[in-house]
Amino acid sequence: MLNSKIAGIGHYVPEKVVTNNDLTSVMDTSDEWIQERTGIKQRRYADKHKETTTTLGAAAARIAIERAGITAEDVDFIIFATLSPDYYFPGCGVLLQRELGITKTEIGALDIRNQCSGFIYGLSIADQFVKTGMYKNILLVGAEMHSMGLDFSTKGRNVTVIFGDGAGAAVIQPTEEKDKGVLTTKLHSDGTYAEKLAFISPGSHGGYHAEKLGLEDRFGFDKDIEFGEIFATQKMMDDRQLYPEMEGQFVFKLAVTKFPEVINEALTEVNLKSDAIDMLIPHQANLRISQFVAKRMGLSQDKVFNNIQKYGNTTAASIPIALCEAWEAGKIKEGDLVCLAAFGSGFTWGSALIRW
Repeated sequence: MLNSKIAGIGHYVPEKVVTNNDLTSVMDTSDEWIQERTGIKQRRYADKHKETTTTLGAAAARIAIERAGITAEDVDFIIFATLSPDYYFPGCGVLLQRELGITKTEIGALDIRNQCSGFIYGLSIADQFVKTGMYKNILLVGAEMHSMGLDFSTKGRNVTVIFGDGAGAAVIQPTEEKDKGVLTTKLHSDGTYAEKLAFISPGSHGGYHAEKLGLEDRFGFDKDIEFGEIFATQKMMDDRQLYPEMEGQFVFKLAVTKFPEVINEALTEVNLKSDAIDMLIPHQANLRISQFVAKRMGLSQDKVFNNIQKYGNTTAASIPIALCEAWEAGKIKEGDLVCLAAFGSGFTWGSALIRW
């Protein structure tokens, strides 16, 4: 059976830099407050009239395709991970196909919704397709345009200050080298506490989950409405429910538990220990989480790559952006053991071990 490898990688972030001090003009916060809690100094915001999640992904994809030594027409499958699509439907996969000008080949396009774990889930899917010989040039993209849907008020600051826009992409190809490429991927989820980090409305839930879980006060719903008015209501707008919600402390505590667990699971699979890792690329959720995980895994800071300080949390894009920057900086070399790990909304989490 063939192995799969990352043959080319690329990333793109918008030009507009938004510092912590910039956010103080629209909400009660401070640079010190944000850095102390997240490690973030700035983030990038896309041009809302000229850029979308799809165009960000396309910019990263073009770089990955060129570095893989292929053309867009050689791509035979697309996997697109995002929680901030251009449209509620259709997904960004087909929009990316159109943006890259490869609709004539009518290749398949798969959209996945695994939030912060999206790139690892997508890598695992691509790995299986390549190993079975089904596809030879899979384009995997993680892209986000968070800035179009955040609550820029003091009420929303706990979430808003964290997120930024950007995209990363990789071309996954087969390799006959048995000890190279993706060695293993591990995927997990637990929906028990889904509402601890979620974008509840608009949606088709009609208040069902809120009533079942006793969350009416948090996600109340107007039941005196007719059909056709459930998806988005005036009450949602009045109560400012059209934004993401997060219980930060709960997410932090769960993340620092699941990160080491899923990394060690992958290492055990291939009979290695943490000291074999040459570079850990964690999902850029919070600098404190990354530092905590590194300490628990016994990894020195030079073996962990973080760029959340510059870009904030770019969700599905954070791992490919960080992986690309680490490679461009010469921190990842041929033969290195690279570990990817993520944890996020759902909750979903996963890891991947790659022999570069």
